[in-house]
Amino acid sequence: MADVPLDLTLQMAPVSQTPGERIYVHGSIYDSFVSKFVELTKKYKLGDPTLPDTNLGPVVSIASAERIRKQVADAINAGAKALIPEDLFPAAKVGTAFVAPQVLVDVNHSMDVMMEETFGPVVGIQKVSSDEEAISLMNDSPYGLTASIWTNAAAHPESEAAFLAIMDKLQTGTVFLNRCDALDPALAWTGVKDSGRGVSLSKFGYDQLTRAKSVHMKIVTA
Repeated sequence: MADVPLDLTLQMAPVSQTPGERIYVHGSIYDSFVSKFVELTKKYKLGDPTLPDTNLGPVVSIASAERIRKQVADAINAGAKALIPEDLFPAAKVGTAFVAPQVLVDVNHSMDVMMEETFGPVVGIQKVSSDEEAISLMNDSPYGLTASIWTNAAAHPESEAAFLAIMDKLQTGTVFLNRCDALDPALAWTGVKDSGRGVSLSKFGYDQLTRAKSVHMKIVTA
């Protein structure tokens, strides 16, 4: 949302399953957001995850790394612009599972990077002009695991009402406000669409692990 503090939104580091695969930013703060996001991304240290100064390790396999690189290359060939020079990350070599982080702009939903799961340190950032446009784009996906909305509800109470209205329209199993990639054992972890139908965590998770049994009894009395 347009009132969000930029420093808060920079917590969206795209390095695990549930943080932002794609980001939609209101046009009024788009340029500032992208600039700060790129500045932060360039500070990542890609390398051996056992070393204390490393904060970005390899992806799950070499095959996954090749798929991620192809997504980025295909997006660039289709008109996207890459903002992170790969030579900042010398560990990112073809034939390894190390992939340089990348921020893409001038993206759209014709690109796999905006429509398919990446599972890597790559994100596309798309400009929007309204909450309604953002909702439409967020729902334009075959997946529906999580969504994250960032706003300054503390300073603008009306933003909390706006969040609740947006939340109700999103086609995802979980919606975060001003955070992402968090679990609470008391809340159901579930997805919609191609993100799955099962449930884990919460009391609803037990339903996936148990089987109901009905017993009918008729007791004859004298």
